[in-house]
Amino acid sequence: MRYRSTRSDTSVSYSFEEALSSGYAPDGGLFVPVEMPKVSSQTLATWADFTFDELAYSILSMFISETEIDRANLREIITRSFDSYDCAEIVPVKKLTDSLFVSELFHGPTFCFKDLGMKPVVNLLAYFSARSNIPTTLLISTTGDTGPAAMRAVSEVRTQERKYMRILVHYPLGQISAFQRRQLTTIKTGNARVAAFEGTGDDMDVPIKRLLLSNDRTTNRICGINSYNIGRPIMQVVHFVWTYLQIAKCLEIVPGDKSAPIDIVIPTGAMGNMIGGYIAKLMGVPIKFLCAGVNANDITHRAFASGEFHKSDAMTRTLSEAINIQVPYNFERLLFYLTGSDYELVNQWMTTMDETSKLTLDSTWLLKLQAEFRSARIDDEEMCATMRKIKDRFAYMIDPHTSVAFAAASRLGYDLGDGKGDKNPVAVMATASPCKFEETVTVAIGEKAWYEYYESEVSEDAKRILSCEEVPPMIYHRTEGLSLEETQNEWEKIARTIIEEELC
Repeated sequence: MRYRSTRSDTSVSYSFEEALSSGYAPDGGLFVPVEMPKVSSQTLATWADFTFDELAYSILSMFISETEIDRANLREIITRSFDSYDCAEIVPVKKLTDSLFVSELFHGPTFCFKDLGMKPVVNLLAYFSARSNIPTTLLISTTGDTGPAAMRAVSEVRTQERKYMRILVHYPLGQISAFQRRQLTTIKTGNARVAAFEGTGDDMDVPIKRLLLSNDRTTNRICGINSYNIGRPIMQVVHFVWTYLQIAKCLEIVPGDKSAPIDIVIPTGAMGNMIGGYIAKLMGVPIKFLCAGVNANDITHRAFASGEFHKSDAMTRTLSEAINIQVPYNFERLLFYLTGSDYELVNQWMTTMDETSKLTLDSTWLLKLQAEFRSARIDDEEMCATMRKIKDRFAYMIDPHTSVAFAAASRLGYDLGDGKGDKNPVAVMATASPCKFEETVTVAIGEKAWYEYYESEVSEDAKRILSCEEVPPMIYHRTEGLSLEETQNEWEKIARTIIEEELC
């Protein structure tokens, strides 16, 4: 299996190790497989009885050549990546009504779906770094969940590989939950640094991209592992295939039956999870619509509804801050596949977006987009009301981002247990545990209900985080009078100094 850029032809291709270890392609595009693996109905039927890690191994084997990682090592890496989950299924898929399911992606060590992609990616990077004897510095900007998942994964790599792995995590100051902050500031390891920047969720993306593209990769690999890194969406293919197979089994659908597809609703920020689902669909999994639930930072909804992929003038603070994204990088991968791999058109579109912060799709492309994707914009009031409704109707607690997805499902006409709406099978992706969002959950359901949930359902591991001593992060200040571009230049210099002098 070889990889290419979304912005170039296949005359230049890359190994999986090269793609994984780079983050962005050299031309600024995103890596995608040169050829999309396909799965038949027979393969899906075989997979139906697999455990989650067996399924993960089978799917990853389709994306990673045996000449890069022998199958024994790949299997060991995958098995080790799922050894600290709190339930045997890894991803339980629960039936709420005859047509409504929830796929719980949050049973990993940091209580969110990012663990499913992050730990295998970090373990693979550690394997490659140790084999090549070249250290890897992971560079991350997080709106709440990516950073903790990466920090935890790095802290748990094998002892013989740990010396090769370093990490620098950035988060927007005051814009993640107290629990998420503590997940970053209570892990004490010499190969990690945490920085808070005085800006909004996307503001570190430009400095990080420049740092990645300027790295010569000879003595120290600088690798970005936000969801622009191809390893993340590839790993996230697994839980979409798994979710489909569990629903098919429950509803007695023959695996691979194209006449009985399911729909999936996803809390959507940078669209990494959405692309994982789309790759699963392109591989042959019967998924009809992939639906995005977004908050007031609604660029994805505007793109799906009207073709206007336009960056807003400012980020809006919300109660679902982990999906506060102004420009989701994975929309580029979606466009690449939507256009039938037309890299020249994608390059033209993304150049326009980079230069103007606006891309408008014409009616032809909008109709193609709407044939496979749907969306709904959910405000804080509706998100809170939905959290209460799901709790009251099903005795089931959800986090703010999953609540956005449930509210989007209702807006899009799916039946949420009131006997109204579309009865087509639909899965809502539950991307995080409510335990991470005490402030918002309390706003939605009240202090008494939060206390009851905390005492009866929150794990001791989660409670322990709240009692650990924090190491304060360093702060990237925004100097008064400087433009955002000038500020980003300053932040890039600070990050480069940390990488070269503190993490070397």
